[in-house]
Amino acid sequence: MRAMFKSIQVKIVTIFILVIISVVTVIGLFMTTNIVRMYNDEFSLMMEQVFTPRLISELEKSAEHNGSDGLSDIIGTYIGQLGLDTYRFYSILDGKTGEVIKSSDETRSQGMEKSDNIIIAMTGRTGSTSNTEKSYMDYAVPINIGGTPQYIVYIKDTKNEVNSVTRNIFFILIEALIFSILIALILGFFFSRTITKPIRDLTKSAERIASGEFDVVSTVKSDDEIGILSDTFNYMSSALHETMGEVSSEKDKVETILRNMTDGILAFNLSGQLTHINPEAKRLIGRQYYDDMRFDTFFKEINADISIGSLIYMNDTGDDENKTEREATVNGRVIRFTFASFSTENKVGGILVVLHDITNQHKLENSRREFVANVSHELRTPLTTVKSYAETLIDMPDCDEAMRTKFLGTIAKEADRMTRIVKDLLTLSRLDEGQYELKPFERIEMTAFVSGITERMFFSAKEKHQAMKFHAPEAPFSVMSDKDKLEQVIINIISNAVKYTPDGGRIDIYTGSLYTDAFIKVQDNGIGIPAENLPRIFERFYRVDKARSRETGGTGLGLAIAKQIMNQLGGNITINSTYGEGTEVIISVPL
Repeated sequence: MRAMFKSIQVKIVTIFILVIISVVTVIGLFMTTNIVRMYNDEFSLMMEQVFTPRLISELEKSAEHNGSDGLSDIIGTYIGQLGLDTYRFYSILDGKTGEVIKSSDETRSQGMEKSDNIIIAMTGRTGSTSNTEKSYMDYAVPINIGGTPQYIVYIKDTKNEVNSVTRNIFFILIEALIFSILIALILGFFFSRTITKPIRDLTKSAERIASGEFDVVSTVKSDDEIGILSDTFNYMSSALHETMGEVSSEKDKVETILRNMTDGILAFNLSGQLTHINPEAKRLIGRQYYDDMRFDTFFKEINADISIGSLIYMNDTGDDENKTEREATVNGRVIRFTFASFSTENKVGGILVVLHDITNQHKLENSRREFVANVSHELRTPLTTVKSYAETLIDMPDCDEAMRTKFLGTIAKEADRMTRIVKDLLTLSRLDEGQYELKPFERIEMTAFVSGITERMFFSAKEKHQAMKFHAPEAPFSVMSDKDKLEQVIINIISNAVKYTPDGGRIDIYTGSLYTDAFIKVQDNGIGIPAENLPRIFERFYRVDKARSRETGGTGLGLAIAKQIMNQLGGNITINSTYGEGTEVIISVPL
């Protein structure tokens, strides 16, 4: 029943029926009440018109001489005027006791109650009060003899006639009510459809919008409030479609930014549950599953020394001095975590964590420290030697010429070594800052170019009884490059091969082209480089064997300079080596 009345159409039809029932009921009550009142008024008026003072005087005289029979005779002559019939009769009552003496309807007069009008007549006044609620109408006229009521002429109407009329009216109203209810059902159904159908259409459109179809347009056309609602709905749909488009665009933009950020992003709710993670954060963290990731547990695992409770407290108090950043090592990477709370509805909604990979910064910082230490060490060693020899010469002014010459030669040698270190450092500095200018590229015929360098380095190899051989390609080819810089790199590589290849060793030099690059390969059977040292071979001042490098006069900057020069030329250097067997260095230059 309750479900049925949830329908607007049923409610409207019900209202129609209730209105009809109410109207018919009011009309019925009004009609029956007025008919009864009119009948009572008509009865009272009729009685007043019949029982005039003249008639009453005549009745009193007749009663005085002939008693109740005289009264009955006179009343009998007014039967028509009094409207006496089967529903209305008269009685002659005793004026003192109210008992029936004579009556035109002996049956109905038996056991007759003393009505208000009879009691009034017993006091000597005419009883003419009317009460529509009683089941009868009456009229009592006192007949006074000697100043006191000896008899009462009493007229009583049983209202059978008016009841018959009201009963017929009631049946007519029932029929009218049934007919009206049928009409109300029909009219209410069709009238309610004019309201419920547009509402149903609007409801379906709203449901489609709720499901994500924001381009829905209502087709309801009307000039009433429903039409206004439909127009408002269409405006809302259009505005919502536009707003959702903007929101979707902003969402896509934010998601694209988060996906392509070089920093990782984590978002946690106040319960510490992970709500968002971008691809970079996944790469940095390296976990297989993230559904069970919790704030406190994760940062405790990586020893970050922070909890979500303390973080929210720090943000609430505004005390964020070095407390919203932490550094930790995750999967071999040094990660800086930056924490910030975000708000929803003017209250803290969660924690946003930005992950920044500072591994390279740490490596650079360590390299810088090591570089400074190496520079200090490399310069301090020759300075110590120079200082020691100089102090010796000062303390021994009478030393022989041979010792003086030897000491001064050592001082000059160490000074030259410091000069080379400073020169190489300046070269690296200019390369780092892009101030190491290249000459305009020129065409270089590689066979003749590399062959000439080999011939110049041949005598250095010959001093160590090394076999140096250049293997010329079958067909000549050329490259476009800075000839001086490329020559500097090749000489550096061949010089290293001579230095680190034992006496009697072999050095082979090749040149050729492969795809889009030309290459110069220098291969020796020297001492080689351990595999663990190869990744750091191009670092500044890095030496595999520091003592041997100093003996050969190396600064530890040659390969770093060569690498930087080849980067500027658009080429590359790669080194392959097996410890104890030899080293292969390949210099590649774009054709």
